[in-house]
Amino acid sequence: MAAGDPVGFDLVERVPGDRVWATRNSLRARLVDDVRRRVFESSLQRGMHAAELDWTRDVFDPGVLTIGFARRVPSYKRLTLMLRDPERLRALLLHPDHPVQIVLAGKSHPHDEGGKELIRQMVRFADDPLIPHRIVFLPDYDIEMARELYAGCDVWLNNPLRPLEACGTSGMKSALNGGLNLSIRDGWWDEMYDGCNGWEIPTAGGADPDRRDDLEAAALYELLENHVAPLFYATDGDGVPSGWVAMVRHTIAVLGPKVLATRMVSDYVRALYAPSALAARVAEADGYAEARALSAWSGRVRAVWPGVRVSSVESPGDHAVLRRGSELTVRADVHLAGLAPDDVRVEVVHGTPDADNELRQPARTPMRRVSGDGDDHWYAGTVKVDRQGVFGYTVRILPQHAGLASPADLGLVVTA
Repeated sequence: MAAGDPVGFDLVERVPGDRVWATRNSLRARLVDDVRRRVFESSLQRGMHAAELDWTRDVFDPGVLTIGFARRVPSYKRLTLMLRDPERLRALLLHPDHPVQIVLAGKSHPHDEGGKELIRQMVRFADDPLIPHRIVFLPDYDIEMARELYAGCDVWLNNPLRPLEACGTSGMKSALNGGLNLSIRDGWWDEMYDGCNGWEIPTAGGADPDRRDDLEAAALYELLENHVAPLFYATDGDGVPSGWVAMVRHTIAVLGPKVLATRMVSDYVRALYAPSALAARVAEADGYAEARALSAWSGRVRAVWPGVRVSSVESPGDHAVLRRGSELTVRADVHLAGLAPDDVRVEVVHGTPDADNELRQPARTPMRRVSGDGDDHWYAGTVKVDRQGVFGYTVRILPQHAGLASPADLGLVVTA
């Protein structure tokens, strides 16, 4: 651990389970009070009279599993995915043994008519007289409201249309408060979900849009009904859901150090700002000699790059016996069109191909030059098969120079 890294999050493991649970109950109760106040005030704004709003005193229950969904409301975030089967959602909200309650909030862009329509659909559903105490949409979403939501919600829901989510930082804030994420594997959750800090909503990529929404909504209902809610209500003799508390502890201990703004700033300094400052000093030295050399090299590479190619690829052996943990040797004949071997890096890119034969979540294995002269060279690399099922690979060539911040800087690549 480097100096300045967050410390102390692991101490949550020493906090007694009943204290963790009491804290979560207290935060949820505070949120329920805030929801009731806001529902009363928003009902007045919608033209109702105080005399007919006694029901708002019973909105939400401080002892019920509380799910939060609060963010901007563009269409791709799918605010209304939970409405694909309204009757099944009602059954979840009113379940006799493990009910849930859902608080929604957000704003759409003034010119986003699609986003506004999603909000209208959600409000119409929440106005159902049979369920006003179990689901609410709170208007005027702001930082003050968000603070209560992040602290009080037991579960933070995010179901964007993968892969359109840039980050989804609201789920990070929930995690810092002991909330568990229930999310499509997109944005930050795709990087930090570990199977024990929340739940993954399976995606149905490749299906037509309507069927995709149906499948992913069904997966959401199934998770809530058979996994999330039962775990929340599975209490021991002291009234503590030990399995739930274990996930809360794990979330804080594992995600806490990763989702802090201070960690982000530290990463920027270490990975970007400091290396950039050092690179600038090197480039400026001796009358910008290094910068001039890099510029000349880049011009030479760009001029000949159209002639660079992977001439052939072979992988001796019986591919039918490839299993997880086995190894695959790949050889490639590459033509460098006047470049030297030191001017390029050659890699095997491997992973699981999708229906369009595109590699998903690819990994890279460097290849080494084994022979050749002039413009034609043989490279070889050994790939360890790390997954079951269909396995795909290709070979690619990238420019390489010590002065480049990244092999992608020049925007040049050749694949087999």
